[in-house]
Amino acid sequence: MDEDLLDWRTKGFWQPDPVRTADFLAGRPGLFDGAFTWPVLVARRAALEHNLRTLAGFCAAHGLAFAPHAKTHMAPSLLDAQRAAGAWGVTAATANQVLALRRLGAARVVVAGQLLDRGVLRWLAAEAGAGFEVLFQVDSAEGVRAASGLALPVLVELGHPGGRAGCRTLGELRAVAAAVAADPALRLAGVAGYEGGLPDAAAVTGFLDGLRAAVHALAADRLLGPEVIVATGGSAWFDLVAARLGGDAGGPWPPGHRVTTVLRSGAYLSHDEGFYRERTPFNRVEGELLPALTLWAQVLSTPEPGLAILGAGKRDVSYDEGLPVPRVVRSAAGGGRPGHGLGVTRVNDHHMFVADPRGVLRPGDLVGLGISHPCTAFDKWRAIPVLDDDGTVTDVLRTYF
Repeated sequence: MDEDLLDWRTKGFWQPDPVRTADFLAGRPGLFDGAFTWPVLVARRAALEHNLRTLAGFCAAHGLAFAPHAKTHMAPSLLDAQRAAGAWGVTAATANQVLALRRLGAARVVVAGQLLDRGVLRWLAAEAGAGFEVLFQVDSAEGVRAASGLALPVLVELGHPGGRAGCRTLGELRAVAAAVAADPALRLAGVAGYEGGLPDAAAVTGFLDGLRAAVHALAADRLLGPEVIVATGGSAWFDLVAARLGGDAGGPWPPGHRVTTVLRSGAYLSHDEGFYRERTPFNRVEGELLPALTLWAQVLSTPEPGLAILGAGKRDVSYDEGLPVPRVVRSAAGGGRPGHGLGVTRVNDHHMFVADPRGVLRPGDLVGLGISHPCTAFDKWRAIPVLDDDGTVTDVLRTYF
């Protein structure tokens, strides 16, 4: 299969005859000129570039290294853009993502979790000899044993009650760290944690202060080298990460140790019009992120008053952290108008139910929908058109999930 071809395998593109991506783009197609069918997920170039600059600037201003979470998009061109904007590394969630990122040219990867497959860990050790740096997390004796004897850097993970991973107490973390340090090959590189599941700012602040306390405790135990990594941060609380862990913002680090705080936010790049719009730290601090993704779906039927059925569903758009939001309507005759009064009520595999109390939608109309939770939107599309402000398609994002 030729990944450069746009053809019958490329959802959203209407290409009965194969065409090379470069040839397709050379024709400067427009979204509504016949080159696409519905539904199709599109990205706005201006919003992506704005968001890229915004968080790169935030990290630089607060002394944070940035390793954006690649699980959000797994798109080579966006990874390249993040590297060009100064990213220190990139974050992965799974071994398969690490392999993909290695093949896509990543030089440094933070794995936000344990790796327990010995075959994977042996491969990482071999790749480390070729200059590939991977830091993965452990929170158990089993995690340490899985990597035992391999020359790999390890982060011990601090968690919290009810969280998805991590040592629940400082004592447990110190014991795991001691087991890492006792292994003749493993290297204790620092600590890690994830605060995104905590309910409020007070809980997040307490957890981040716990990460700082963990660094001090491991330094007192003489388990840390001179260079220390502290990796944390999703897309909902990076302002508090900056306030508590950026530089010496939350207090001094242990003397004799140079600490690099690594932020791992991922959803910022495309942002959204639901889950992260409500939770972004830029609701609390200066700055702004812009929603970059729109799903265009066609009205298939208006079978009863107040109800319209769109031809898009769970296979096309995220629905796990909020339903899509109708933003604009384009009639079959062309021209757009705001989607005021419209609301998505539920989705099936390939159908979307829209409340239309004023009866403004007709079969054949197109509805542009904002999405909620980009991490489960990108993975449904292997090719995503990128639009300039005038609607011209200027690029195609390829994703590798």
